[in-house]
Amino acid sequence: MQELQNDNREVFSKRVKAGKRTYFFDVKATKGNDYYITITESKKSFGDGSNIKHKIFLYKEDFNKFMEAFTETVNHVKTELMPEYDFEEFSRSKDEGESEY
Repeated sequence: MQELQNDNREVFSKRVKAGKRTYFFDVKATKGNDYYITITESKKSFGDGSNIKHKIFLYKEDFNKFMEAFTETVNHVKTELMPEYDFEEFSRSKDEGESEY
C-alpha cells in the first residue's frame, strides 16, 4: 500500500462544494496502471481555521460492493426515513435564485 501512496498519478478529479465542506473524488493510477479512487472530505476547523481532511481509499475490487451499499443507503434515507423531503433543493443552481447555504 505504501507504493500506492508514493507513486499515485492523478488521472481524474471531481470537486463537490457542499456548504462548509468540500468533497474530492480522485482517480489515481499506480506504476502498473492499476486504478483506485480516493474520496476526501475537507472542512475548516472551528479552532484555528485549518483544513481537516478525511480520506477513503477505494480499490477496484470493491467498486461494485461500495456502489451497491451506498445507493441502497441513500435510497433508504430518501424513501423510508424522509420520503416527504425535497432532496432536489440542493441541486438547484444559484441562477434559479437559490442562495448558497
